[in-house]
Amino acid sequence: MPKHFFDDSHIRWHALADFEHLHYSILDIDEHNKIIDVLFKFAARQQIVLHRHKALNKLFVIQGEHRIYQADGELKEIRAVGSYTNSLPSDEPHREGGGDRDTIVFFSIRGSDGVLYEILDDALNVIATLAMQDFIGLYKNQTQR
Repeated sequence: MPKHFFDDSHIRWHALADFEHLHYSILDIDEHNKIIDVLFKFAARQQIVLHRHKALNKLFVIQGEHRIYQADGELKEIRAVGSYTNSLPSDEPHREGGGDRDTIVFFSIRGSDGVLYEILDDALNVIATLAMQDFIGLYKNQTQR
């Protein structure tokens, strides 16, 4: 039986600032309930910028292997296609990436209109943040294109 893969050819992917190996497509933002639904695409065999999740993230792996790396780049966890994870807010920095093929993960970011992600340099200094208002701006730009 042939394998069927998720076809993302009709999704309009967008780059997030200068972050390498990461694209996004925001599906919906519910400002009242503080929920952002977004698809993230992680490049195969790459790691994205070091960061922390400062809000609850519910994740469902649609395609590929979602790989989680420690701050030093060591592989911490592999989430297989079809897996569902609750990622609680945490001060533990990590990187994410794709396995042997580009990985697509549905994120439902919940419960905060403040800082959702802290972006870090390799010395663990916060160099940027992403808040609810940032995602609202990205969504408005995305829908106007």
